[in-house]
Amino acid sequence: MRSVRLKRRGASLLPRWLVVRRASGFIAALLVVLLPQHAWAAAGLDGAAMRWPYALPFAGLLLSIALGPLLFAKVWHHHYGKIAAAWSLLALASLVVLAGSMATLAALVHAMLAEYLGFIVLLFSLYVVAGGILVTGDIKATPAANAGILALGTAMASVVGTTGAAMILIRPLIRANRPRRYNAHVVIFFIILVANVGGALSPLGDPPLFVGFLHGVDFFWTTRTIWLQTAIVAGLLLAIFVVIDVWRFRSEPLPGAAGAAKPVRIRGLVNLVLIAAIVGSLLASAMWKPGIAFDILGTRLELEDIARNAALLAIAGLSVWLTPDEHRQANGFTWEPIREVAKLFAGIFIAIIPVIAMLDAGHHGAFAWLLSAVTSPDGTPREVAYFWFTGLMSAFLDNAPTYLLFFELAGGDPQVLMHELSGTLASISMGAVYMGALTYIGNAPNFMVSSIASENGIEMPSFFGYFVRAGAVLIPLFVLLTLLPFAPILHLH
Repeated sequence: MRSVRLKRRGASLLPRWLVVRRASGFIAALLVVLLPQHAWAAAGLDGAAMRWPYALPFAGLLLSIALGPLLFAKVWHHHYGKIAAAWSLLALASLVVLAGSMATLAALVHAMLAEYLGFIVLLFSLYVVAGGILVTGDIKATPAANAGILALGTAMASVVGTTGAAMILIRPLIRANRPRRYNAHVVIFFIILVANVGGALSPLGDPPLFVGFLHGVDFFWTTRTIWLQTAIVAGLLLAIFVVIDVWRFRSEPLPGAAGAAKPVRIRGLVNLVLIAAIVGSLLASAMWKPGIAFDILGTRLELEDIARNAALLAIAGLSVWLTPDEHRQANGFTWEPIREVAKLFAGIFIAIIPVIAMLDAGHHGAFAWLLSAVTSPDGTPREVAYFWFTGLMSAFLDNAPTYLLFFELAGGDPQVLMHELSGTLASISMGAVYMGALTYIGNAPNFMVSSIASENGIEMPSFFGYFVRAGAVLIPLFVLLTLLPFAPILHLH
């Protein structure tokens, strides 16, 4: 009987596995096709020759993400991929006119293979593996229980990623709080803590830190450097949440008589092993340096990066194959959230190409004013300015590409940034991770959590309604963090 059940389960999951396998095969085939006999040299883009209109496709895409679901929801949800593609094509067309087709193609290949591919593969693998973990049982939505889930998710986020922690815990939290009359604030704090702040201590935790890892930042650098600031922010947020939730809980009607509570159980435990395998893959790629690279139109693709991405896709495939189908069904698991993130972020990473080029131009580019704002007259970086500019732009421009913008603006040399300019890199890291919680578009998991909550009957605030609520809690904490005498990373110049 067991063998029959396993065969049926395998048969029902086979199409999904084929999708994953064919996707990885397509990527491998694409690499083989693009590998030239002689290395291409990317002509490069002259950012000094660009002016602010070249940034309009990027701004237009981000405004579409912010306002589309609010102003034309039906059109947006059916055509968001086409809208993102249109803005991306407009950005590429402007580059073709300026620099020619080969330079534009080289820039596109670099953005997709060196920046986007590793980012979305990690996000995809965490989403798939975490979606196979099912938490069942009755959880009473008391302030203590809610605070416990938030604290657990915050601690998990740097280990299994903000996406992983959010996908594991959001559904049990929603099921527990659905009977409550006031429950949106619980999800708001969940987004702030679990989907953002908690991921500040490792590249696995939050997308911008993974972007930094891909650019040479040590895996445990943020763990060693900003653990104190993260503990302060997370601790104060949990305390604020408890006060608000206790106040809201007192106005809830008394629960009626209930039957015996079902014990809390975790199913799909094989996925915990697979999450450990994801962490191991990242650590292995950081330590294994074979010195082998493939040149694709001027973009160096390291062998360890190829191996890491292949391992992550294989782990995701194993999760789909090994997890009983009913676990994902009970979780309400669908492919739409990760599909939406993949399409929108592909558009963002393409449309941001000219913005990166203008930033690389430094004082000769259109963003010279931004460089002046974060740099003292003697050339030293203003760490407080980096913190606030990175953070506020992360809230509205998404924190992964914004991190990359300011990483490049600060010089882009990971060794210098981790040592001589460690305060600057810490400021960029904290700003991108912490302030990504200010809006729904600040971080990829924010989208997913809000969508799941709305689908499950939680009345989530609008884009601007969320911004007002999150800002009222977070902005005073960031001001405090800027002025704390025992947080020496941020120095006022």
